[in-house]
Amino acid sequence: MTEAQLADTIAPPPSPVVLEARGLTRRFGGLIAVNNVSFTVSQGEIFGLIGPNGAGKTTLFNLLTGLLQPSSGQMLHNGEVISRLRPYRIAARGIARTFQNIRLFGDLSALENVMIAQHVHTRSGLLTGVLGLPPAPQEEQSTYEKAQELLSLVGLSDRAAEKAKNFAYGDQRRLEVARALALNPKVLLLDEPAAGMNPNEKHQLSGFIRSIRDQFNLTVVFIEHHVPLVMGLCDRIAVLDFGQLIALGDPAKVKNDPAVIEAYLGGE
Repeated sequence: MTEAQLADTIAPPPSPVVLEARGLTRRFGGLIAVNNVSFTVSQGEIFGLIGPNGAGKTTLFNLLTGLLQPSSGQMLHNGEVISRLRPYRIAARGIARTFQNIRLFGDLSALENVMIAQHVHTRSGLLTGVLGLPPAPQEEQSTYEKAQELLSLVGLSDRAAEKAKNFAYGDQRRLEVARALALNPKVLLLDEPAAGMNPNEKHQLSGFIRSIRDQFNLTVVFIEHHVPLVMGLCDRIAVLDFGQLIALGDPAKVKNDPAVIEAYLGGE
């Protein structure tokens, strides 16, 4: 047996595809924000989505999560088409996201923000919750404990009772991640998680994303403008420019792609 044949016998099987975009297109009148974009994301992968401002990255995220409907094309999750599902049904399938513009409940505490997200998975109805009937008390205690664990994970356990609106921008970002994790996702979509962070916080963010990927067995897809962070963290990267996919591959391949260099630097 040759070395190549031996390597084939011991190589791990490829990871299953979790997300697949097939010719996704979104038009706003005469503007094509996303233009015939296709790619796959495998289970356990950290997948980066980059591109200049106005490239269509957030529009693509909105298509993935049901906030927008595609003009044409399909989005699949575990082989099933989800393009026409409502956002709450996509979330119920285990796809959670954060937003470029933070969407916390500012007048609620950090703990309450995380607990609210968990109620998607509780069995108690409104009446049983108000009357304190089973299983409401047990579920409420479990929800409280899980929320405390997630706040500890993102380094905010000592501020659980503080209102979200009083948090600094970077801390609000971390709280939003904790709330997304409360949905028990299998796929986590992060929209510019490093926005507003200083260089040290960005370095810590990289290790944090890896740790939650491993701890929660996640697939992570994220948009980010800080290219060094993306290059050092991602398994693969997709690059959009004017709504079109211009590059797809591992960081080394993408970094040296002439089309990517031109999109970011304007050519020579």
